Amino acid sequence: MINSLVQAILLGGYYALVACGLAFMFQVMRIINLAHGSLAILSAYLVWEITDAFALSPFISVLMILPIMAVVGLLLQRVILERATKGGELLPVLTTFGLAIVIDNLLFQQFGANTRSLAPYLGDLSWDSYEIFGLWIGKLPVIVLLTAIVVIGGLDLVLRFTPLGRQIRATAFDPETAGLVGIDARKIAGISAAIAMMTVAISGTALGLRGTFDAYAGGPQLLFAFEATIIGGAGSLWGVFMGGIILAIAQSVGALIHPQGFLLGGHLIFLIFLFARVSLNSDAFSFKHWLVKRRHKGDTL
Repeated sequence: MINSLVQAILLGGYYALVACGLAFMFQVMRIINLAHGSLAILSAYLVWEITDAFALSPFISVLMILPIMAVVGLLLQRVILERATKGGELLPVLTTFGLAIVIDNLLFQQFGANTRSLAPYLGDLSWDSYEIFGLWIGKLPVIVLLTAIVVIGGLDLVLRFTPLGRQIRATAFDPETAGLVGIDARKIAGISAAIAMMTVAISGTALGLRGTFDAYAGGPQLLFAFEATIIGGAGSLWGVFMGGIILAIAQSVGALIHPQGFLLGGHLIFLIFLFARVSLNSDAFSFKHWLVKRRHKGDTL
């Protein structure tokens, strides 16, 4: 049981990593990007191509595609999302859904149906483990978990303590008022999309390192990211981190109950949180809400 819990927390780190880009775009730009999973798979293919062609480490390849995905995010915002948001709340959703279909089919046309993985380029790291109190913990899942903490912690620090972060928060809160105080909302939206796409590149690489991927693997990644975001609350990046871990624990518990209960356990906890949010309060189960409540409690003591 303890081993299952540890492995679930490590898996939750990956879910948090793949979800933080989705939550960041929703938090800042109020857009549910249904192409999120497909863009992660596109990133995985780019890393695989560079790694295979130049015999590089995937960790170096992902650093090379970060600026590429940043440009993709900027173009995505300027060419597609900026125009789609002017058509109401539904149009960006439909637009990103169509974009996901286009990306999936282009990847299938280019790479076919064969699965690929970045694990063969890691050498011993792909299976090396730490032995701690009789538990075997994979080094690679630990790296992914630490990466999720660094990425989410870095984004949180940028949003809280930098001028860019204050501009992003002001734009997310009220773009028109932010414009009145000299903030270029269009520029901030483009920068936010670029940041989100860099996190997408990292999560796609993490997927390729942990397992295999193919052209149509974006759908399940979008589902996991969406469930982790709903469970943790889209208003807090650390909430998304906790949401990823809760989702992974629910899946592990489901797998312990029934061999086919892995996905069912995750879907069940997602539905519980979703119905609770809709029925009670949209923020009542968020990690951000818990922090605010604790802070207020501390002020009254």
